[in-house]
Amino acid sequence: MISKNTLQNILFLDIETVPQHEDWSDVSKEMQTFYELKTQYQRKEEFTAEEFYHRAGIWAEFGKIVCISVAYFVEKNGNTQLRVTSYAGNDERKILLDFKQLINKHFNTQKHLLCAHNGKEFDFPYIARRMIINEILLPKKLNLFGKKPWEIQHLDTMDLWKFGDYKHFTSLKLLTHILGIPSPKQDIDGSEVANVYYKQKNLPRIVEYCERDTVAVAQLLLKFNNIPLIKNENIVKV
Repeated sequence: MISKNTLQNILFLDIETVPQHEDWSDVSKEMQTFYELKTQYQRKEEFTAEEFYHRAGIWAEFGKIVCISVAYFVEKNGNTQLRVTSYAGNDERKILLDFKQLINKHFNTQKHLLCAHNGKEFDFPYIARRMIINEILLPKKLNLFGKKPWEIQHLDTMDLWKFGDYKHFTSLKLLTHILGIPSPKQDIDGSEVANVYYKQKNLPRIVEYCERDTVAVAQLLLKFNNIPLIKNENIVKV
């Protein structure tokens, strides 16, 4: 269980990813072959690798990060605030370096935790893999080599909701709905991010979507621990 006093030790996060290239024709022949093999099980005989390329962003080998949104609790004048900020743009390496700097400067001790929804299966390993590809030394919070499971300082709200049921998947959207967590209407979902990024070139729209999910993760953890939800007026963008 998380107490209200330990909330300030948690960095909540969410990432948005897209295929590395806008069009299949821009992918090298070698990488096209690798992608065809990688996605063979998911595609079966329904789609060609080219037709399936719009989903390339879900694999770190074929995608890239265009936004990392984070949120953290602070106490100000006896009032609890949830502060939200984002690292986004076309320069993935800069996004990753800025995120690493935040972790190393403010969330680098044993008491600090990273928290995401499905983070153990997606966000945390994806960030780590993209850092390695971009030749960035992993921060301690993401370097899991040689660590025992109980030494890993990660929280996963989907994992917490499973209660040991490893077959169970529940989306963030469904959980916030059934638990009565208010969230503004979302005009896009994860499957549309690549189109918004490449075709519409509307990065602010992606950032807003990513930030909403990050806030929702924080609200979920509050709900799981029977702590009152943070009010909208106390959610501050920085």
